[in-house]
Amino acid sequence: MSAKREFHTRSSEETIAAGRQLTQDLTAGQMIILRGDLGAGKTTLVKGIAEGFEAARQEDVTSPTFTLVHEYRGQSVTLFHIDLYRIDTERELATLGIDDLRSEPGSILLVEWGEKFDKIKTECDGEISIDRTGENERRIVYRR
Repeated sequence: MSAKREFHTRSSEETIAAGRQLTQDLTAGQMIILRGDLGAGKTTLVKGIAEGFEAARQEDVTSPTFTLVHEYRGQSVTLFHIDLYRIDTERELATLGIDDLRSEPGSILLVEWGEKFDKIKTECDGEISIDRTGENERRIVYRR
């Protein structure tokens, strides 16, 4: 991973706007790991990405913590927002059908907690990390 893009945000609205801007860097067929502590703003960033691709309105994007996979269909891409926080084994991971989702035409997979699994780490096309730098401030870095 070499190319890098960085944002500094001071509010949820700015984090959503950063997500919209990141759509310029994302293309169909990619799997991107979303890194960040609980509550860092991963789903907030996905709200902007989904809106930027016209796949969902920001108010319709929610955390997939309990459903594990959310699907947002746009004209040009289908976003799959996946949360592996509660997935502990390779066997559980296999039941999600990530390979099938990735092979769907026009798909982009945004995977929270993907760094837990070697398979995801080796097959990913990049990562977006979100770090808190203050109560409302975030540093968002996209690496390919």
